[in-house]
Amino acid sequence: MNLLTSLEQVKGVGPKTAEQLRAAGLHTVNDLLMFLPRRHEDFTNVVKIADISPGKMTIKARCEKISTRMVRRGLKLTTAVLVDDTGKLNAVWFNQPYRTQQLAGTNDEFYFSGEFEFQYNRYQLTNPSAETAKDMPVQADRLLPVYRAVHGLKSPMVRKVLEELRPLMSVLPETMPPEIIATEKLMDRANAISTMHFPKKQEDVVAARDRLAFEELFQLLLASQLNKQENAKLEGWHIPFEQHVVKDFVAQLPFELTSAQRRAAWDILQDFEAQVPMNRLLQGDVGSGKTVVAGLAARQAASHGYQTALMAPTEILATQHAETLDKMLSPFGVKVGLLIGSVKGKARATLYEQIENGEVDVVVGTHALIQDKVKFKQLGFVVIDEQHRFGVEQRQKLLDKSKHLPHLLAMTATPIPRSLALTVYGELEVSILNERPANRLPIITKIISPISAKTIYGHIDQEIAAGRQVYVICSLIDENPDNDIKSVQAEYKRLKNSVFGHRSIGLLHGKLPASDKEQVMHDFKNNKYDILVSTTVVEVGVDVPNATVMIIENADRFGLSQLHQLRGRVGRGDHQSYCYLMMSSTNKPTERLREIEKSNDGFYLAEVDLKLRGPGEIYGKAQHGALNLQIATLADTQLISRAQKAAKRFVESGSDLLQYKELAAQVQYYQRLTTLN
Repeated sequence: MNLLTSLEQVKGVGPKTAEQLRAAGLHTVNDLLMFLPRRHEDFTNVVKIADISPGKMTIKARCEKISTRMVRRGLKLTTAVLVDDTGKLNAVWFNQPYRTQQLAGTNDEFYFSGEFEFQYNRYQLTNPSAETAKDMPVQADRLLPVYRAVHGLKSPMVRKVLEELRPLMSVLPETMPPEIIATEKLMDRANAISTMHFPKKQEDVVAARDRLAFEELFQLLLASQLNKQENAKLEGWHIPFEQHVVKDFVAQLPFELTSAQRRAAWDILQDFEAQVPMNRLLQGDVGSGKTVVAGLAARQAASHGYQTALMAPTEILATQHAETLDKMLSPFGVKVGLLIGSVKGKARATLYEQIENGEVDVVVGTHALIQDKVKFKQLGFVVIDEQHRFGVEQRQKLLDKSKHLPHLLAMTATPIPRSLALTVYGELEVSILNERPANRLPIITKIISPISAKTIYGHIDQEIAAGRQVYVICSLIDENPDNDIKSVQAEYKRLKNSVFGHRSIGLLHGKLPASDKEQVMHDFKNNKYDILVSTTVVEVGVDVPNATVMIIENADRFGLSQLHQLRGRVGRGDHQSYCYLMMSSTNKPTERLREIEKSNDGFYLAEVDLKLRGPGEIYGKAQHGALNLQIATLADTQLISRAQKAAKRFVESGSDLLQYKELAAQVQYYQRLTTLN
C-alpha cells in the first residue's frame, strides 16, 4: 500500500464506505491522510451529572427520551433527557433532527460535550456533540478528532479507516526545507499528521497545528514573493510625471481630493515612472472615490499617448464609470468610449476602429473588452474594478492586448484586512482610501425588532415625501414555506398592496433578464421609483445619491461584509442617510449586527468579519478557486509574520524550490491563483 492506493483497497472499506468517502472527495490514501480534523473534542475531564456546573462540560450518560418538533419555520428543536447514576439532565439541539435517530431506542452510553447554560428558564446542555462510548479511542487521554461532515461523512467511520493507515503516517515524506524546520523549531511533517489524527496530549496538538498552519502560510507567502520577483524582471511602459497635467486636472474637479486620494494617486504616478509594470491594489471603502484616482492616472497616461482600459463587472457599473470619467477628462480633450453588450452594429464597429487608431484614449467596458476584435493602438494602463469578480484568465486576456505589459490597477470596494492582503496578495503594492469625501455624512445604522417595523415605515414615508428614495433588501427571490425568511416577491406585493400603496415601487432580482435588470436600475437612478425592493443583486458601486434609506430584511442572516456593502448603496449624496437592520425575530441581536450598528469603518468591520467567518467571501473564492487552508487562520497575524520572514529568507538564499516536489506544486498553484499580472 502507498499514498496513491485507492481507499477501496484498504482493509475494512466496503462499497458503501468507499462511496461515502468518494462523495466527500476522498479517493486515495493520501487524500484521507490530508483530511485533517477541524477540531479535537477533549473528553479528558468527564463529570457526573450531579457535579455539573455552567460552562463547557462533558458527561458520560444514556439518553432516556428524545423528540424533535418544528418550533417555527426554519427552526427544528430536538430535546432529550440524559441520565447517569447520579441524576438527569436536559439537552437541546437546534436544527439537528438527526440526533433523534442517533440516540433514540438505544441503551448505549455516550459522551456528551457542550455548553451547560441557563436558557429558556432552565439549565440545559446546548448543542452537545455525542460520541458513542464504545467508539472512543482506547488511550486514556481521550482527545477525539472531529472531521468535517462533508456530504454526511461521519467522524467514527473516518477514524476507523485511519486506524488501518496509521503505519503509513510514520513514513510520510518531509515537504519543508530542513533549514526552515530547524530555525522555526517545527515538528516534522509525519509526526504532525499522525498527532492530528491520533493525539495523545493537548500540547502535542498545538505543536502539530503550528507546524501544519505554518506550512500552509509559507506556501502562500512564498508564491507571493516569487510573483513579485518575476514581475520585477518584466519591462513596462515608462510614463513620466508631469506636474502641470496633474495640477490642471485636480484644479477643475468640483470637490477637494481627500488626503488618502492624494496619497494613492502619488503612489500610482510614481509606479508609472518605473521601468517595471505597476501591480497595485487600490482598496477603497464604499463611497471613498476610487474612480477619481483612476481618472487622474488615466489623464497622465493620455498626456503621453497611452490608452487606458477600465473593465467593470456589469453594464450599469461600466456606464456609470464612463459618465464619471467623461465629465472629468473631456475638458482636456481626452476621449472616453463605452464598450458594452448594448453597443451594437455600426456604433460598435466605429468604436473598434477608434480604439485601434488611438482616437479613443480611455475605453470603459465589461467582458466585451477582452474580445479578439478589440485592438488598442498603445494600451499603457489597465484598471480592473471589483477585480475579485474576474478570473485570472479574463484579466490576462486584457493585459495581453499590449506590446509591453501595461500598468495594472485593481480596485475593490471590499476592504481587505491587512493579514488577508499580506497572504492573498502577498508583496503586491497596496493603496488604501480610508477617508470619505468631506460632504458625506456617516450613515445612521439601527437594529430593528420586527415589532417596531411600523415606526420605521413612518420615517420612510417622510423621507419619500421629502423627495428621497429607499432600498428594501431581501435575501430570497421566491417564498419558501420551510423558513421564515422574507422573499423579494412577497415583500414587493405586501408593500405595494398595503403600507406603500400610494408610492411607486420597483422590483429587482437575479432571475430577471439582464436587460430588465439594467432598465429597473436605470429607472430607479432616474427617480422613477420611490422604493426599490431588491435582492443583493443591487450592484456594488452603483451611485444613486438620492437614495437615503435602506431596510435589510432578515439582517441577522447576512454576513458582516455583505451588510456593509449593501449599506454603502445609501449615503452617497449630501443628505443624511439611514440603514435599518430588520431582525428575523425578537431574539438578542448577533455580534455582527451589533458591530455594524456601531461602526461605518469598512476596514475595522473587515477585520471583525475575518475573525467571525474566515477568508472565503472577502477573497472571492468562487472566482479564484479555494485557498487550501485547513489549519491556518488568516487572523493569526503573528504566524503570518513568521511565515513571511521565512519565505523571504528562502528566496534570498537562492535555494532551489524544485527539489521539494510537493511544496513546489502548491507554490506554483498559488502563484497562478494570486497573481494580478
